[in-house]
Amino acid sequence: MKIDAHHHFWRYSESEYGWITDTMAQIRRDFLPEHLAGEIREVGVDGVVSVQARQTLAETRWLLEFGEHNPFVRGVVGWVPLTDPAVGDLLGELVANRALRGVRHVLQGEPSDYMARKDFNRGLERLAPVGLTYDLLVLEHQLPEAIALVDRHPDLPMILDHIAKPRIRDREIEPWARRIRELARRPHVTCKLSGLVTEANVQTWTADGLFPYFQVVLEAFGPKRLMFGTDWPVCLVASSYRRWYETVTDWISRLSPGERADIMGGTALRTYSLPL
Repeated sequence: MKIDAHHHFWRYSESEYGWITDTMAQIRRDFLPEHLAGEIREVGVDGVVSVQARQTLAETRWLLEFGEHNPFVRGVVGWVPLTDPAVGDLLGELVANRALRGVRHVLQGEPSDYMARKDFNRGLERLAPVGLTYDLLVLEHQLPEAIALVDRHPDLPMILDHIAKPRIRDREIEPWARRIRELARRPHVTCKLSGLVTEANVQTWTADGLFPYFQVVLEAFGPKRLMFGTDWPVCLVASSYRRWYETVTDWISRLSPGERADIMGGTALRTYSLPL
């Protein structure tokens, strides 16, 4: 089974999606299940994991509704107020919907010391007992703090989004690569092979130019802890859905059938406990 482990839905408005800048004009519109269905059908993807794009409970509930009515939405990574003392009660309500498989807070938009906040960490402690994972969205310079965060929660499955956004546009691979290898020593961390094209030059990127970054995460995490994701529709700023899918499938073509199956779906199915 092929799974796109990272994509977004939204009804676009400038006030709610201010991070979509003038240089991203092609994604200033609605992206809904009916738009994604055709994209995944063309390449043979069987299911997707829908990830939050706004830090609101309203969006989390909206995504869960999509999971109820669209069989290809196999799981949702939503947002909850992890720093709220009452977050445990809220999680108890939300996990009644089995589509909720994880939580994400946009740490890349926070100061690095946010990851050490006691209230944030208390919120994270509530996730594993109710069967949820945590998506770790950080920039490459935040990796030292992210490693410390991961070490504080050895029983919480964590998924690194977008390979921690290395400085591909600047053709820099260190110290990102060294820090990725250190993070990958934690067996409860997996990594999403997504988001690379928008960290590169969106006009001129090539598969060969991105390949060294893929090699690092493949060697660090191995196929059983690496999962394919598109970051659709954000990827459309730099790549079609099909082009990114074909880039990844070409990179992994030299691997064994089992290893390819892990990256293209097996890792996501296991990590998020997705329904078959």
